[in-house]
Amino acid sequence: MEKVIVAMSGGVDSSLAAALLKDDGYDVVGITMQIWPRGHGTYPGGFGGCCGTDAIEDARKVAYRLGIPHYVLNFRDLFARTVIADFYQEYGRGRTPNPCIRCNQYVKFDGLLKKARGLGFDFIATGHHARIESNEITGRITLTKGLDAQKDQSYFLYTLTQEQLEHTLFPIGNFTKKEVRAMARERKLPVADRPESQDICFVPDNNYAEFLRDRIPQAFQPGPMLDEQGNILGRHRGIANYTIGQRKGLGIAAGEPQYVIAIEPEGNAVIVGGRERVFGDELVATQMNWIAIEQLTGAIAVKARIRYRHPEAAATITPVDKDIVYVKFKKPQLAITPGQAVVFYDGDKVLGGGTIASSGKSPAPEQIKELARNG
Repeated sequence: MEKVIVAMSGGVDSSLAAALLKDDGYDVVGITMQIWPRGHGTYPGGFGGCCGTDAIEDARKVAYRLGIPHYVLNFRDLFARTVIADFYQEYGRGRTPNPCIRCNQYVKFDGLLKKARGLGFDFIATGHHARIESNEITGRITLTKGLDAQKDQSYFLYTLTQEQLEHTLFPIGNFTKKEVRAMARERKLPVADRPESQDICFVPDNNYAEFLRDRIPQAFQPGPMLDEQGNILGRHRGIANYTIGQRKGLGIAAGEPQYVIAIEPEGNAVIVGGRERVFGDELVATQMNWIAIEQLTGAIAVKARIRYRHPEAAATITPVDKDIVYVKFKKPQLAITPGQAVVFYDGDKVLGGGTIASSGKSPAPEQIKELARNG
């Protein structure tokens, strides 16, 4: 009997994943990862989402209902080093990170999988809406979108390696969210109707500024808000309060609505412009990971997504260096944001993805090493 650890967040998706695997004859153990302690630091509200004490209790109730063992494993240090530290460092650099991708990359599918394999388990499983398939022609394991287009989470999983995919299961990828809840009710799982959490789990009340202020005070120093010609239009409240495409809260008067079009941490400046300046048709991405292909060897046409909820857009991607690509969109895209991920698709299949380094032209050769070093 094959053994599987299910990462149980206390939500309906991971709970049903455990139930389905048990039905399929796997030896199932539920694990909830403790990554953020309640009442940490100056935040008495504690933590929520998939890492709160309520989530742990819900996961225990589901495990009891299913008759499977359930344990809580401490991943606090790993999470702090790889996710939280990166979160505030990126904001300090004037970038907008995606911590859920980092958590998947370093905690769930690296830390937890290594723990599972070390304990003799064959697989780990999660409640992600995505699917894993094998390509007999290329011999590669591929990642494809979940059946439910509205809930597909393949965007967050582009960092998975071939080895990780080989030892990972996504049991609910072939079901819609409506079907998942219906099956959970049929099995009388106590979390069948639990609402989904939309906030980042380690940021209390989704208040980014309060969370970041103690960690990167330099990113909250006021500075000039400039137009593209360098004229001072006002003062900003610290670069960590802004992101590309932002319109609200700028506090400046101009003849037309102004948007954040660039953030320059070196000069502690926020650059603004008209709406048309928020659109761009090219970007450079670094820290590439390829899934469906071993390596990008030439320019290819793809569909690209620059944010989780952003519509896919036709683009051509061209290799610049081993871990750097240049992306040219067929049509301009709104708010291409450094720090976010760009993920490439061929139909439902994830080709790979990387981190947006800049919304500009392909770098000159002398810039490549600097990009690779700084990500």
